[in-house]
Amino acid sequence: MKLVIQVPAWNEADNLPRTLGELPRRVAGFDVVETVVVDDGSTDATGEAAAAAGARVVRLPIHRGLARAFNVGLDAALAGGADVIVNTDADGQYDPEAIPRLVAPILAGDADIVLGDRGVATLAHFSPAKRWLQRLGASVVRLLSGVPLADATTGFRAFSRAAAARLGCYTTFTYTLETLIQAGQAGLAVVSVPVGTRAASRPSRLFRSNLAYVTISLATLVRLVFIYRPLRILLSLGALCWVGAAALGARFAYYFLTGLSPAGHVQSLIAAAVLGLTGVQLAVLGVLADLTAVNRRLLDELRARERERK
Repeated sequence: MKLVIQVPAWNEADNLPRTLGELPRRVAGFDVVETVVVDDGSTDATGEAAAAAGARVVRLPIHRGLARAFNVGLDAALAGGADVIVNTDADGQYDPEAIPRLVAPILAGDADIVLGDRGVATLAHFSPAKRWLQRLGASVVRLLSGVPLADATTGFRAFSRAAAARLGCYTTFTYTLETLIQAGQAGLAVVSVPVGTRAASRPSRLFRSNLAYVTISLATLVRLVFIYRPLRILLSLGALCWVGAAALGARFAYYFLTGLSPAGHVQSLIAAAVLGLTGVQLAVLGVLADLTAVNRRLLDELRARERERK
């Protein structure tokens, strides 16, 4: 059995020696433990620091973003024969001593993906606003994915080989949200275990402020809804148009049939027709988008089989 600990890193030359030095070299249940650092187009000595610490380094020629670096890391780990993959952050915010607990449910056959739950509701170094936003985000992702979770944005995760082969991000901001929705669609078993964290050693490089984080996360969630649930969302929007059309049509019919204003309120009839046609168009778009989504799922399944065989 082989465990690969992957670490996406961008300009982390200062933090990597400590982070990699704390990672376990042996974990119960595994014959081999390997560390893979994905150097995401760093302009400092990130790659050199990782190599000096004994990690295998996968270098990207330009900065591609966290989600792309995560994908590259999964590919490298799978190609290297990983049976289980643990993802952690380069800044060392996650407690490496929790890795055995993180992989235990996978080794026991109880889970395909294990999330390191930071207990965001009680983290002292999170502001009240950030704690509230984290809980709200987890609720939304839980609703969209059907996956039971309390910490949707944790980057400390473990994946079985089969689960990792089925994951891949289409968005570029972060992998945390999309992979959970993919896990829900694929019927993967997801569990959480509590893990310790440290206060961040530097400001986040993903976003400048909580407002920026919320804005980008909401935009990402909207995009994910249209990628993974196009029929449901477009039919729902179409149904709203039909309800509006029915209400306006009933208003026109009332005034016309009662004779209160037989020549008036034609605007209601025109608006009802426009809303009705818009609803039909949205429904047709939903069907076409769903067919595209089916094709994407088939391609994803073929890709997963190929990745798992490597």
